[in-house]
Amino acid sequence: MSLANDSDRKSRLKVGVDVPWVTSWSAEAVGGVGPCPSVGGRLALRQGEKPGFGRPIYSQNHFRRQRLSIRDMLCPLCGRPTQAGDRWSQTARRVPAGVLRARGLFRSAPETASDEQVLLDCGAIAPGHRACMERSLSQCPHLGGLANSPLLAFPDVWKVSAITVAATGPPGPVAAAYAAPRPPVAIAFLQLCGVTDAVARRWRTRL
Repeated sequence: MSLANDSDRKSRLKVGVDVPWVTSWSAEAVGGVGPCPSVGGRLALRQGEKPGFGRPIYSQNHFRRQRLSIRDMLCPLCGRPTQAGDRWSQTARRVPAGVLRARGLFRSAPETASDEQVLLDCGAIAPGHRACMERSLSQCPHLGGLANSPLLAFPDVWKVSAITVAATGPPGPVAAAYAAPRPPVAIAFLQLCGVTDAVARRWRTRL
């Protein structure tokens, strides 16, 4: 069966149950850039919206749904809102703000955090409900390999930053704007960094 026909077929797998809500599907083609409400109307990468059709692409998050998961604190697994006290991460790592800054990742670290402040670097994966995380650990082959990693509670203070790419323009008269010395950038994903109460006095030893 061709990929096109496969993309038209509705899957038996349920979005948010069998497949993470944030996951891309083969029917959701990536194409172009444009203003997107998920980032306040700023220029962002676009992608088709047809979850549940074709086959899930587990290694690729959907651009808009990923941005919404970070912006609105939606569980990336079920797609429903998370609440303070029930936000957990299996893949985040604790890192002092000074380490991020020393590595040139200054945008990820909140400006008000001291170099000793320990952050919870979630990257582009939003925290989810504990029940969803525990269910995924038992079902997802990738997360199953992290079974020895504890679930980390996400703090009540965080910073969101954008991962951007150079925007490529369409052919024709408007292409001149994209060929300027500083072409516009488009937001691909949002990334998240939580601020904990812990401090690391000897953070320089991590460099």
